[in-house]
Amino acid sequence: MTTAIIAIHGGAGALSRDTITPQQQAAYETALNDILAQSGALLDKGGSALDAVTLAVRLLEDCPLFNAGHGSVFTSAATHEMDAAIMDGATLGCGSVASISTVRNPVLAARAVMETSDHVFFCGKPAEALAAAAGLDMVEPDYFSTVLRREQLDRVRATGAASFVLDHDAVAQVQPGNAVAPLDEDKKLGTVGAVALDQAGNLAAATSTGGMTNKQPGRVGDSPIIGAGCYASNHSCAVSSTGTGEMFIRSVAAYDVAAQMQYAGRTLAQAADNVVFDKLPAIGGVGGLIAIDAQGNVALPFNSEGMYRGYLRVGQDPVVGIYR
Repeated sequence: MTTAIIAIHGGAGALSRDTITPQQQAAYETALNDILAQSGALLDKGGSALDAVTLAVRLLEDCPLFNAGHGSVFTSAATHEMDAAIMDGATLGCGSVASISTVRNPVLAARAVMETSDHVFFCGKPAEALAAAAGLDMVEPDYFSTVLRREQLDRVRATGAASFVLDHDAVAQVQPGNAVAPLDEDKKLGTVGAVALDQAGNLAAATSTGGMTNKQPGRVGDSPIIGAGCYASNHSCAVSSTGTGEMFIRSVAAYDVAAQMQYAGRTLAQAADNVVFDKLPAIGGVGGLIAIDAQGNVALPFNSEGMYRGYLRVGQDPVVGIYR
């Protein structure tokens, strides 16, 4: 029997180490620990990797600290557009949704696509209709709003910002004598995700996001795209990505980790590091990923200043972190 393990992330480009308060850091770490404990308990009881990543991402979506589900950021039109994907490593079954705004838990909508349709990817109103037909909880769009997210939109609008960067980008731009301060969470790219290996040796992955603050309506990043923001195969690994979505799409980042393992014989760590530290930076990609292979190895590399992350191996204490 395989020792089960789960890893989760709450997005790359964490609040700058220079600006985060002890209270903020404790809140994020507590949330990560609690979610790992609940999803780990499911695995400990013999639950499937698919159910574990579903639970973990649903809990991340329900936590307003993270940019997914309740607490999702606003578009430039002051609306919410959420994306999610899920994949079963045992069967390569998968489901994705994009640009939805009335399904309480987008990850459950993605799973409904996988389990109740003959297709993989649904967008907008048809995706919401499928979720409603599957009996999922439907909500008014303002359910996803929080005061913090609205304040972030107002601040970003006030700056006239036309582009978005992760926190560490501003830190890298600070020169001696330059008064530029590190960016705050207003400019970070947030995503949540989970990957797991269960006692039966099966892998699964799930990813969900509210997108980018002040993003153009209709923009879809890597999170719901199988092979870019989410991928799982029992023959290699399970991956969930977070960062500058366009670059993860262009590099097919999640699948590249699996392909390097399967075709080039690289270890999980070697493949994940190559994608995050070599391939993504070469095209301006910033962020990270979490991954678990069929042997229970875990990798959580990131090239941003921080990434909310953690993992739990059944029978052991959870391990969480934000910075290096």
